[in-house]
Order: sequence, then structure tokens, then C-alpha cells
Amino acid sequence: MTDELYKFPFGRELSLEGLIDFWRHLAEKKDSGKTKFARKLVSRIDAVPGLLGAIDDTDVLEQHSDLVAELMSAAFPFARWDDWYMGAITPFLFEAFYYTPGFKRLGLTERVAWHENVSVVGHPLSPQDMELGKTMNAYHYILREHYGVDAGFVFPMVYTSVDNDSGLKHYYKLHIDTRFTRCVVDGVLPALSESEIELLVQNPMDFEIWAKHLPPEMFTFRGLVIMTLVDVTSNEVHSLIKNALLQSNELTVDETIDDIEQLLQSLLDIPDLRIGILGLKDETFESIESAKIVGRSLLMDGGQLPECPAKHKSSYAHLFTSPEPVVITNLENCEYCTGFEYKLREMAMRSLIVAPLRTSAGRLVGILELASGVPNSLTTFDSIQLAEIYSLFASAMKRNLDEHEDRIAAVVKRQFTSIHPSVEWRFREAAERVLEAEFDGETTEFESIVFDHVYPLYGLSDIRDSSVTRNRAIQQDLLEQLGMALAVIVEASSYRPLPALDELGFRVGQFAQTFEQGLSSDTEVNAIEFLKKDVEPLFPKLASFGDSVAEKIQLYSSSLDDKLGVLYKRRKAYDASVALINETVSMFLDHQNLEAQRMFPHYFEKYKTDGVDYNIYIGQSIAASGTFDRLYLRNIRLWQLIAMCGVVWELEKIRESLPSKLETAHLVLVQDVPISVRFRQDEKKFDVDGAYNARYEIVKKRIDKAVDKRTGERITQPGHLSIVFSQTKEAHEYERYLEYLLAAGYIESKPELLELEDLQGVNGLRAFRVKVSEAPPDMEVLTRPEVVLSLANNHNTGGDGDGSAVIERPDTASPKESGS
Repeated sequence: MTDELYKFPFGRELSLEGLIDFWRHLAEKKDSGKTKFARKLVSRIDAVPGLLGAIDDTDVLEQHSDLVAELMSAAFPFARWDDWYMGAITPFLFEAFYYTPGFKRLGLTERVAWHENVSVVGHPLSPQDMELGKTMNAYHYILREHYGVDAGFVFPMVYTSVDNDSGLKHYYKLHIDTRFTRCVVDGVLPALSESEIELLVQNPMDFEIWAKHLPPEMFTFRGLVIMTLVDVTSNEVHSLIKNALLQSNELTVDETIDDIEQLLQSLLDIPDLRIGILGLKDETFESIESAKIVGRSLLMDGGQLPECPAKHKSSYAHLFTSPEPVVITNLENCEYCTGFEYKLREMAMRSLIVAPLRTSAGRLVGILELASGVPNSLTTFDSIQLAEIYSLFASAMKRNLDEHEDRIAAVVKRQFTSIHPSVEWRFREAAERVLEAEFDGETTEFESIVFDHVYPLYGLSDIRDSSVTRNRAIQQDLLEQLGMALAVIVEASSYRPLPALDELGFRVGQFAQTFEQGLSSDTEVNAIEFLKKDVEPLFPKLASFGDSVAEKIQLYSSSLDDKLGVLYKRRKAYDASVALINETVSMFLDHQNLEAQRMFPHYFEKYKTDGVDYNIYIGQSIAASGTFDRLYLRNIRLWQLIAMCGVVWELEKIRESLPSKLETAHLVLVQDVPISVRFRQDEKKFDVDGAYNARYEIVKKRIDKAVDKRTGERITQPGHLSIVFSQTKEAHEYERYLEYLLAAGYIESKPELLELEDLQGVNGLRAFRVKVSEAPPDMEVLTRPEVVLSLANNHNTGGDGDGSAVIERPDTASPKESGS
């Protein structure tokens, strides 16, 4: 509908004919009190020709106002004259010529009021939208009256009235009664096929389509319309609040809180009503200390909780143990006033409702506060009336908290990638501060994430001679591919001796001789490039020399990997073996670490290359809660040794299934001096912090190649576990652990003491090396009381009073128990 057509296009005439016909019909019925009244009324009407037919001037209605009032009694009940909102209007022209006092009180006698205060489904209507709505209403009337098709078209208009004294809004739904209206057709009524009617029904608001089939100039609406307004403030407020709360993040927007506050004022008829919302991180009352203001709060007005030594007796505390709201009709006379209630009284609040916001699953996610400065203005009845509102707020609060969690997770992921659960709390704290700053319109950088005074543990399961084995596999694959290429050239030369083929064969042989002497990255790349550019492009031509040449070319081509385009046989076996080893070790450590996390939360990260190495950091600064003790450090160290024995056994299970027979060696690095670790934004990982702590990182990087100073052999050997240390007290502690592991059956030899040759920048390192048992001990036997007692008698716990090194679980109070 174009701008110039935003005007009601049909003819319309004010007429009392439909209403008069009603009375005439009633007058023709059998005698009754209504019939007598109707007959007298009709005779009086017939005596006033000006009321018959079209009425161009409403002055005639004023002149005969008493008669008009009697006519209107058919639609306007006298008993509800003073409290109903009703008016009679010209069809589809919102200008009332007859109305009740209530209709006038709402300001509906002024045409401009309609355009300014009418909405549809919560959305304000422009004058153009209103005209379009009336136009389509008229079209559906035509379809219903002249074609017998009721499409169920509804254009639900709601009128908003503002009380001049209180400023409160009230909402009224419009009901239109067209029983006294007739639609007159000028000429022949257009015939509509079923498909045309279906088209109209499927496009209920498309003026152009309707106007094409039913030209508006053919229709005139004659008569009057009775308009009734019904107070739907409660329903409309619920709907508007629901719409507002459905909007993402709207609870944190001041304008939304203002709108909701005004709606609740209208619903409860309390002009000075104020609201506040608190978000809770968990359902314990202690969480109120860290409650988050959502939009605004009454209790936390000023940004923080008031001092309240007796807060556990406050009305707010009740919400954590009961699903029912607390209603205090008069804060001056509350049963038990704590610092919380006094704070509200200082704010001139006298009547209060605090309601728990619980999800459909019963989870407490927030608190809704409602208060008024007038005593007794908020009552239990009001709280009952707000039951559905509480549910709407709870749903919005849960969504708000979920979205907040998503934003934090997104910030953490964007800034830090994947974060181990044990330290996620610290990154979330940093993300919270960034989001709060953004919400306040400020810009801030992420703070440094540093954990001080943590104990490091390092472990490595390394594939022995991985570089040599990999290079040998590549070398053998390339030699075989060169051999097949040379076979093609030789076979082609047997059919057609060509000097160019001799020269090409010579170059293939040169590459093969080079590879037999050793492999370098340059020669590998040059050989593959030579085959791709100089040899393989000739194959289509050479295949035509003879069938045997074509067969060798087919053998060559079928031997190559489809994706890589090279022979990938021994290297594939090597890669598959490395992947299987890495996956086996990685999955086993992940599973074992889940158990270890129960001892005490700690940071755990691992890396997969030619083997698996991992870091563990444990200490008070990493724990979000709980108190760290060296007992947990001993537990995690013994757990590490048992887990490394488990790695050996897991790898033994897959040994026969490895395509390439690879061997692994295992070590752990001990450091009893705590360090600091810092998250490196550029590398997205933790690293030691400070020059002094850097020695630990240097040792980690060089230790896998360390050798025994006496024999010159590698300190790591297949089937063995090496434990590298530098301090005598570290040696004593691990001697006790190894003594226990030997007695329990995890290892089968007493430790060898090795002295390591100096590494670049590092000296003074020593190591224990033990052979891991062929099979794990029987845990069922180990946990029998007589066996535990025997182990305890044979196990010398040694010098620092630590007691047994058997793993203790901090989450139980039971005696020490052995486990892995």
C-alpha cells in the first residue's frame, strides 16, 4: 500500500437504519413489555425523518438526544452506563457521536488520542498502520457478509490510557460490534472463484491484492459501529513484561528496568513502586556476598551490601531455604529487622516483597525486590498476583546468567583458547573484570595470569630414536619408488633404445645412490620434484611402447598414496604407530588424572609429538577453594610414579599391534623448590616466570637425551622408569616411594643411582632408574588387611616424619589406603 493510499478507501455513511430495523423487528413480535416499548419508539422515530436514511449532520442527533438515547439502549445497558467504556461511531471512523462517561474519561472523544495511544500486540500503531488495519478489517467484513467466508481475521487493538493524577497506565482492548452496519455494493458484486478467495485469505494484509479483486470504490459502509473497551491491564502488563524479558540482555538495560517498573506500578496500582534484581552464582546463602546487580538493586544500592552481622536472620536469608516470597507490609514494624531491613528503611521504603527467582527445575538464580514508601501498599495478595511475573523473571534471569556464562566462556576462549578446569576459575575472574569494564564503557586489558609458589611435576614417555626411525622409513620408501621408476625406464628402453631414456635412468640412479648414503630434507624434496616433473609426465607416452611397460607404470602408480602422490608405506606404518602410542598414553593419563584431581585440584597439560610429555602444577594459588598441604604433594608424586608404571603396561598391551616396532622410554623430573608460572598470551600456554625458575624449563628440554656419566648410555631405557633429581632430600623422598612400589609389585628391581653428564647450562643432576614389573600388581590382593600390614612392616618410611607414602584421598576421613 503506497503512502497516498494510507487513507480509508471505502465510502462510509452514518445511519441509524440498522438500529431502527432492530426496533422495528422487535415491534412486530407478540405482545410483551419490550414489544410495547418498541412500538412506541418506532412511531416516534417515524415522526422524525431526519433520523431516517443517511445522516450528514450530527446536529440532528443533538436535537433529538432523548430519542437517540432510547434507540441506543439496544446496545448501551443503562445499568452499566457510568462504569462501562462504550461509544457509537460512524463505520470505521473513530469519531464517537454517542458515548458513556467512562468513554469520555479515557479521552476517546478526541480523534488524535487514538493515533497516539493504540497498539497491536504491544507495538505502537502509526496513523498509516491504523488506516491499513481498518481497511483490511472492512475487506474481511465484505468477504464474510457477501461471500460467506470467515477467514478469522483479527486486528487486536489495545488502547493505553494514562491517569492524570497518578501517571499510571491502564490498557483497554477494543471490541467492535458491526451488527448495525451494512455494506452496500455499487453495481454488480464481483464474482470470485475458489482460487481467488484462497489467494485473498492467504494474504490478509495485502491491500493491492484485495483491491485488484474487490475495487474499494464499489463498496460503502452504512450504519454505525458500537465500540466497547475492556480493561485488560493485568493481561497486557504480563504480555509486555514477557516481551521485554524475552529480549536478550534486556535485564541489564536501564530503560528496560524502567519500563518494567512502570508496568508493575500499573498492575499493582502503586505509583511509587520500585524494583531491584540480584543475580546469584549458587544457591548457598553465602553467595549473597558475591551477588550481582542485574540492572539495579534496592539492597545493594550504592554497589555493595550493607553491614549486617545478623544477615542470616534477614528476610533475604529466608529465600534460600523456602520457595515462598517474603512480604513485609510495614518495615517499621517488621518482626525481625536486620541491617538489610534498616538499609531499606533508610531509603524511605516502608512496604517490601522479596521473591526468590527459581527456574522450573527449582534452582535459585536470583532475587526480585519490590518496595514502596507507603506502609501496607504491598500485601500477600499482591505477591499472589505476581506469581506468573516471578516465573517470567526467573526464566529471564536464567537466560541472562547463561548468556553471561557464554560471554565469559567466549572471552576466555578468545583470549586463552582451551583452559584446564583446575585454573578456569582464575581466567573467569579476569574475564568478569573485562566484561564489567566494557559494560561501564571503559576499555581494559587482560590482567596477567600468574600462579605463585606452585610445585612442578614433569613426565615424559618418549619414543626411542624416533628421528632415526622416521628418516629410515622415508629413505626406504623413496628408494623403492625410485627403483620402480627406474624399472619403467629400463623396460621402455628395451623396446626403443633412446639416449634421453638412458640419461633419465642415470639421474634416477644418482638419486638412489645419494639416498643409500643418508637422507637430508633437501635431497628428499629434490627427488620428489624430479619424479613429479621429469619422470612421471613421460609415463603416458612410455606406456604406448609395450604392454610390459604399461604394466610397470600401473604398478608404480598403484603404489603411490592417493593424497600425497608418493610411496607412503613404511612412513605410514611409522606414523600410525606413533599415533597409536600417543593416543594410548594420552587417554590413559587423562583417565588417571581424573582420579588424581580428587586428591587436590592441580593444573595438568600434555603435549603429543614423538611421544607424550606433560606438566603438573600444584599449590595453594591454583586451588579455587580448600587448603593446600604437602600431604597432597606427596600424594600426587606417588600417583605420578604409579601412573608411569601404568603407561608401560598399557603400551605393552598394544606392542604386537604396532605396524612399526617402536620402543618407548619413560622419565619424571623432580623439583622440590616451588616456582611461579605465567600464562603466555602469545603462545597460549603456561610457562615458568622469572629468570631463576627458567633453569627448570632448560632441564625439561634437554633431559631426554641425558646419559650416564659412568657408562655413557642413555639414562632412559625401554621398560624402565627414570627419576631425575638434583637435591639429596628429593632423593630420600623418592627412595621411600620406590621402596613401597617394589614391595607392592609395581617395580621389580631396586633403583640404580645414576650420575648424569653435565647438560649445557645444567650440572649436578642425578637419577634413579628402576625396571617396571612385567604386569601390574593384583589390587584386590594388595588391599587385603594382612597384605597392607605386611607392606607397612617391610616399608621403612624414613626421616622427615611424613609417614607412609601410600596415597591418601583428601575427600575421605578413612585410614590411609593404597591405590593407583
